[in-house]
Amino acid sequence: MTSAVSELHSAASLLAEAGIDSARSDAEWLMAHVLDVDRGSLAFVDGPDAGERRRFRELVAQRARRIPLQHIIGRAAFGPIDLAVGPGVFVPRPETELILEWAVENLRGISHPLVADLCSGSGALAIAIAVSVPSARVVAVEKSPSALLWLRRNVENLGVGDRVAVLGADVTDYAQLSDHIPDGSLDLIVANPPYVPTDTDVSPEVEADPAEAVFAGHDGMSVITPLADVAARLLAPAGRIGVEHDDSTSSQVIGAFEATGRFDDVVARRDLAGRPRVVTARRRP
Repeated sequence: MTSAVSELHSAASLLAEAGIDSARSDAEWLMAHVLDVDRGSLAFVDGPDAGERRRFRELVAQRARRIPLQHIIGRAAFGPIDLAVGPGVFVPRPETELILEWAVENLRGISHPLVADLCSGSGALAIAIAVSVPSARVVAVEKSPSALLWLRRNVENLGVGDRVAVLGADVTDYAQLSDHIPDGSLDLIVANPPYVPTDTDVSPEVEADPAEAVFAGHDGMSVITPLADVAARLLAPAGRIGVEHDDSTSSQVIGAFEATGRFDDVVARRDLAGRPRVVTARRRP
């Protein structure tokens, strides 16, 4: 294990010099990937051998060039699941688990809830909800052809195809959605839509995500504003919605829901860092 400790120390130093805040964590993920073990098992395994050290250093060099960690190892952890990800699909972030926790809590007591995950991307929220709430049926809606490939792959690989239906559609187009989701039928909606204002400087890792999954007009609201009106039609009375947003647009998101005249209990929620990142609302009974 001495060689592994030394390799991890050197890799973490290199990644920190490249400006990566999670340098030690990323080094451990890469080592675990090379050794084909869980990250938590690194202290208990032998290695790496010469070939594994060479492969590890190659992957560290890729990460130092700011290639996203998840693209290198081919997966992203999200709540109770691991998702396949790569170029062409948005990589889910830990902060989105705030919506997952809120959704699971609000689905308690509903016997067979119908849920929609709008702008589903890799399927992170849709699949995690289906795994966490086995009685739920989820419609995962995504318009990007490349993201749909990843979404369908994850639904199949994680064995939830009987409870997660994939729909290729634009979440801002009510006509497209209403052909598949009846008005007033949804108990809950979750959405992690594009929401970054177009003039925002972002990290190289975010730049690696598809631009259409990140940016949403000059104010970051080009998807959320029409989505609020669509959600008002599709939600059942007293149905709820949770939407992730840019930390600079909380008041605008609240305004978008209130402007429909169909929501109450509109609440701004903060992430673990204290930033306003999610707005939830209830369809008026």
